[in-house]
Amino acid sequence: MQIYIAVFLNLLAASLFFAGCSSIPVGQQDGAPPAPVDVSSIPNATPKEEPRSRYGNPQSYVVLGKRYYVMNDSYGYIERGIASWYGTKFHGKRTSSGETYDMYAMTAAHKTLPLPTYVEVVNLENNRHIIVKVNDRGPFHENRIIDLSYAAASKLGILARGTGLVEVRAIDPVQYATRDDVDSGNTVNVRSVSDNYTKTREFYIQVGAFSQLINARRLGKKLAPLGESLVVISDAVVNGKMVYRVRLGPFIDVTKADNIVSLLPQYGLYEHHIVVN
Repeated sequence: MQIYIAVFLNLLAASLFFAGCSSIPVGQQDGAPPAPVDVSSIPNATPKEEPRSRYGNPQSYVVLGKRYYVMNDSYGYIERGIASWYGTKFHGKRTSSGETYDMYAMTAAHKTLPLPTYVEVVNLENNRHIIVKVNDRGPFHENRIIDLSYAAASKLGILARGTGLVEVRAIDPVQYATRDDVDSGNTVNVRSVSDNYTKTREFYIQVGAFSQLINARRLGKKLAPLGESLVVISDAVVNGKMVYRVRLGPFIDVTKADNIVSLLPQYGLYEHHIVVN
């Protein structure tokens, strides 16, 4: 009997986990509410200590044939990349953490951060700052690092284009509560946990890093059909060793970058990441 109960609970957990933004109703288009909504009065999420979600933190999970490993903790997490957003399609549905998705709340989805985690998201194109609670899984797109709620995307200024270059930084709720400059009110330009940033719209697709320059050049030559002007080889010292990085770019058009990424498997490349300087 105990075995059957365990199996049932595992199946229940899996069904709850994949009820988040990873589940896509066929034929239903995602988007904004029918009429514009003023989200200026919606405050930032307030970081606080919470227990880990019972259902949202498996050791690993698979979506679209790819396995993702959930982080043990969010300490020190910081990443730059492309943000997207999700809205009406998932409004009122269960998230991976078991909470109900509210597109008017300051929340987000992330592939590997523990649920819940509070993060600051900075729009690197306009320097707007917001704070959201990560309570869902996603976005399961090659070139996206976080999926914001409709309200969060609106306050950050990425609704119109659908994507934006961002920095995502995990917040320690204990340290955050002791700050003397915290303002989690309605403004989006409030200083919270980040310094000022140099605005940028450019990013690169990094497809390889080598200890030997000849190997970097070999890959660069292989990728020349994508556009010789796109291939950039640069060097950097990593852990005291010289590394030669092969990147494609710079891009300011996310759709163009997505199209390039879709071609990479033809060149035997299945791993890459977005780099925002």
